[in-house]
Amino acid sequence: MFNTTAWNRIRYGLYAPVYDLVADRAFRGPRRMALGQVTWQPGMRVLLVGAGTGLDLPWLPRDIELHATDLSRSMVKRLRQRADALGRDVQAEVMDAERLAYPDDHFDVVVMHLILAVMPAPARGLAEARRVLKADGQLCVMDKFQADERPAGLARRSLNALTSAIATDITRQARPLLEAADFVIEQDTPVMMGSLFRALLAHPA
Repeated sequence: MFNTTAWNRIRYGLYAPVYDLVADRAFRGPRRMALGQVTWQPGMRVLLVGAGTGLDLPWLPRDIELHATDLSRSMVKRLRQRADALGRDVQAEVMDAERLAYPDDHFDVVVMHLILAVMPAPARGLAEARRVLKADGQLCVMDKFQADERPAGLARRSLNALTSAIATDITRQARPLLEAADFVIEQDTPVMMGSLFRALLAHPA
């Protein structure tokens, strides 16, 4: 009952003041590695979905048109402050990743870092990413995933009842999620804690 959009909005509003202390230093390397897999071109229109406080901003090219969304108003406020401090022009909006207010085929790159494991319905979020992404666009994902080769066992599913309420789902599998959303995976790179955290680059099928 905790895994709802309303609960996510509340908890990430509460996490916002301390989010950087937890997520900045630990994920700098994985963020850079994930974004480094993208083939960047000047003038690309790029969307950061579930952008949090904007910790991806330092690792993105400056010659792109950058948009960002997050469910939490507090997160978006901090993202705008970070963008100002970095001298970045970012169109940041409060928005549900499962209901993106953008037209079809609008973005060259969609970035989803550390969001698929916390969304109530990741399949809907990926469907929205697929909808707003151009036919030749790129999807950049970095998150924690259960191994694709086997579903989570009983112990992991039991622990997930707690972790999904307070932080994150630990049973989701990257390849089945992306392929079901009509994506073709180009790169799949372990980036942290063995293969628990992975960076994936994909394009629409």
